[in-house]
Amino acid sequence: MVVAQFLKWINTARVSERAAAATALANAFMSGELPFEDRCAAEAALTLLLDDPAWKVRQALAEAVSMSRHAPPQVVAALAADQPEVASIVIARSPLISDLDLIDRVADGSGATQVLVARRPGLSMQVSAALAEVGEAEACLALLANGGAVVASLSFRRIAERLGHLAAVREALIADPRLPADSRHALLVKVAEALRRSPLVLALMGTARSERVMRDACVKACLTVIDRTDPDEHAALIEHLRLRGDLTASFLLRTVAHGKIDFFGAALVILSGQPEHRVRSILSGGSVAALRALLGNASLGTGTHGVIARALMVWRDVAKGKRIAGTQEVSWLMLAEIGGHTAQGELATLLKSIHLDALRENARMHALALAAEETAPVEAVEAAAAELVEATDLVEVEDRVEAVAA
Repeated sequence: MVVAQFLKWINTARVSERAAAATALANAFMSGELPFEDRCAAEAALTLLLDDPAWKVRQALAEAVSMSRHAPPQVVAALAADQPEVASIVIARSPLISDLDLIDRVADGSGATQVLVARRPGLSMQVSAALAEVGEAEACLALLANGGAVVASLSFRRIAERLGHLAAVREALIADPRLPADSRHALLVKVAEALRRSPLVLALMGTARSERVMRDACVKACLTVIDRTDPDEHAALIEHLRLRGDLTASFLLRTVAHGKIDFFGAALVILSGQPEHRVRSILSGGSVAALRALLGNASLGTGTHGVIARALMVWRDVAKGKRIAGTQEVSWLMLAEIGGHTAQGELATLLKSIHLDALRENARMHALALAAEETAPVEAVEAAAAELVEATDLVEVEDRVEAVAA
């Protein structure tokens, strides 16, 4: 028998010869062309090769069996538990390694082993969850780079919670379109906190101003997150903001001013306890009295009811094509509802801030458009933009916007 002769021969053969023979025997076994008795003998010989003292022989065997579904399972399992040079080949490739085996490798293996598991094609949700729970940073980065891996929303959240303080992980998470909205917001907050604690930022701005600037930046970033969030994820993001204490009346006013009506409606469903269909019906076509009652159920102060109602009426007309308006116009009408630029108080200050931000953003966009079209001297555009940024009086800003537009 050829296999019997092979078993006698390997005792005297050199390492390179044994490695080549191991490859040939494995290929012959997996081809399925051997008679039954020879196949059984070949399987026994492959199992015996697991005890070869030379790791290069076992590595050659791992290379031969790593991609096949017809390899002896006991051989694959033993090779997966071998030294790293051998095990890595099987762990990274073999379709015979089960999810339970991979989870065990993640839990008990080194960082290098976790990376190998994370790079496997078609990685299941269960293995991805194990990596998110206990994987080292490099393994989680490999998982995020694996487009074929199925990663649950909860796994993204766990990676963000465990490793969000690392810049490389934050960057990879934020760049991933699969990242849930609440995790994206949490990462943005982590970035803001890291910047706020930066010695350079503290030296330039001071503690009080840096905290205020970062807080405002987080609010504006959250509005951008809402734009990139599917409506199905609004509830999760709202709950995340509520638990953090960020789902405030001022934030909800900003969402209305910026036209995030779907998000605002989802927030009202949670805050008021009213059915979703009723909330949507009131927002899209309900009377002002019904809207005020809904806002009261959501525990929004009565002082905000009028400005929210005014904004919603404008956005209704925009949705129906009856008027053209944006955040600049809507925020001004909201401010006019409580007395215009002469109004005082926290609500007036907030609305003025929203309106000024919209004016500045529109002016910047206009200036950039002028520069791109080369219809105005660059110096004039830069000077106009600089004046707008430095302006603090609401009426003065509006006059300058009109002057630039003219």
